[in-house]
Amino acid sequence: MASVSASHLILFIASMMVAASVAGVFTDSIGQLSNAVSEQGLDVSSEVRTDIEVISDAGSDAIYNTSGDDNITLHVKNTGSEDLGAEPGQMDLFVDGRYARTFGVTLLDDGVVWRPGTVVRLEISHSLSPGDHRVKVVVNGDEEVFKFRT
Repeated sequence: MASVSASHLILFIASMMVAASVAGVFTDSIGQLSNAVSEQGLDVSSEVRTDIEVISDAGSDAIYNTSGDDNITLHVKNTGSEDLGAEPGQMDLFVDGRYARTFGVTLLDDGVVWRPGTVVRLEISHSLSPGDHRVKVVVNGDEEVFKFRT
C-alpha cells in the first residue's frame, strides 16, 4: 500500500510541476499579446486622426516647372486632428508609380510642426513628359492621389 501512495504522490507532484510551467507560459504569452494589442491600438488611433488633402489646382500652370527646373509643386493641407511631421522622412511620395526620393517640404506658417488646418508646400524634383500624371502622397498611413496634366 505504501508503494501506491508513494507513486500517487510522485505523479501528483509531477502533474503540479507541469501545470505550473504551462501556467507560466500562458501568462507570458498573454502579457505579450496584451502589449501588442495596446501598441496596435495606439497606431490605429493615430492613423484615424490623420487626414491630408492636396489643395493644389490640377488645371493650374503652377504645378509643374514653374521655376524652370522640372519641379512638381503641390500644396497639402492637414485636415485631420493630429500634428504631423513636416520633413521628407515623415512622408512618402510616388510620381507616376515611382518612389520620389528627392523632395523638399516647407511649412507655410511659422511653426515647426504641421498642425491641423495648416498647409505645406512640396517641391518634388522630377522630370515629366507631356501628358497625364499622378502624385501619391502618404503621411502616417493616410494616402492622397493628385492627378494633373503637363
